[in-house]
Amino acid sequence: MANSRKSKPSLKAKARAAKRIGLAISGGLDSVVLLDTVCKAVQANAAKEPVEIWVFHIHHGLQKPADQWLEFCEKLAKKYQMHFDFRLLHFTDQSQANIEARARAERYDALTDLCIDHGIEDLLLAHHQNDQAETVLLQLLRGSGVAGLSGMPLNRANAKDANTVTLWRPLLNQSKTELEAYAKEHKLKWVEDPSNQNTRYRRNALRKDIIPRLEKIQPGVIANLARSADLLAQSQVLLDRLAVQDGKKILQTNQLKLVPLLTLARADKPVANNLLRYWLKINDLAMPSLERLESWWKDLMSVKPDSNLEWQHDGVSIYLWRGILQVARSKVGQWVFQDLPTKGRSFGLPADWVKQAQARGLIEERLRQGAEKIQIKPNTPRKTLKNLFQESDTPPWERQAPLLYINDQLVAVAGVGVSYPHLISDGKRVLPCWQLF
Repeated sequence: MANSRKSKPSLKAKARAAKRIGLAISGGLDSVVLLDTVCKAVQANAAKEPVEIWVFHIHHGLQKPADQWLEFCEKLAKKYQMHFDFRLLHFTDQSQANIEARARAERYDALTDLCIDHGIEDLLLAHHQNDQAETVLLQLLRGSGVAGLSGMPLNRANAKDANTVTLWRPLLNQSKTELEAYAKEHKLKWVEDPSNQNTRYRRNALRKDIIPRLEKIQPGVIANLARSADLLAQSQVLLDRLAVQDGKKILQTNQLKLVPLLTLARADKPVANNLLRYWLKINDLAMPSLERLESWWKDLMSVKPDSNLEWQHDGVSIYLWRGILQVARSKVGQWVFQDLPTKGRSFGLPADWVKQAQARGLIEERLRQGAEKIQIKPNTPRKTLKNLFQESDTPPWERQAPLLYINDQLVAVAGVGVSYPHLISDGKRVLPCWQLF
């Protein structure tokens, strides 16, 4: 993601702060209809509840006319007098393999970033009933279970760092035919993505070839598939409740205790599978294939109580450590210096010393090389980071912590503390903190 552009609407100032919502548009029929209906509803209700709409566009760069689509969307936002912003995605590898999934994942990530940037907690998406039917068929072809066959939910929370954005799909019960009729009635204009005609993509093949044939066999198949997804979603709610009940002595926050989990698996494997899938769900991870799930059980059944395991799944690492299954995600961040109250008694680094080091370029972040030592408490010796991590029961995958050096001296370790000999309790002081992005 590299670029953004904002256009400010000519809206009159309101007496009270307006609620902000985001709306994702591609420029296609579906999102244009969504924009038109939402804007009209907001304008009709402006006196009662003022709402500020931000129109977001994701420029994938995968099609030649992508620049034209961006321009079209920006002009459309201007026409409706709405705020506009966009993100440009870069795909270094544009091979056919899994490009759809990668583009979709990065699109959601970029939209979430846009919402966070503009203080938006609710984002509207233009998925409709036909999209839902196609999703159900795709999941069926993959051999998905109830969770996958539930399709797309009407709404779901998308968490990132300390922020949560709720994704809404207000058109999910509307068919493509109904959207086309609305667009024709209101003389709306939109752009067409030529890649939608390419049946090499599975979703397009279902849309162009399979669903029309199914319609001949069973009229109303799109609505029926969407209804099945809704019923399966209700069933999934019950399965999740069952998992919570079965996991009372097994689930520990977002972790799983191995011994009681194996006891459950030996007594009732389907129930244990349901609990394991629920655990993946609350950790925002994709459901595994049946083969991968069976491979995990084989590993867990044969592992020794004091042994460790590591699995790679859905872009993260899953570890078994000290009898606990837990998910480890990469933590990207940076060192920041927080000002401390001059009159307070909190310990910190001399502000002038840090400022001079910054000016001379003598502050740097390093990774562990081994044998580093630091003193983090008064009247204690310097200890190796290995010993400090062992004393604090830090998991092995979190021990490659970023180190902060000033004037070639180790002054802080993320998750461990600050070098005590470098601290002062009076004068201008700053405290180095590792801040996650």
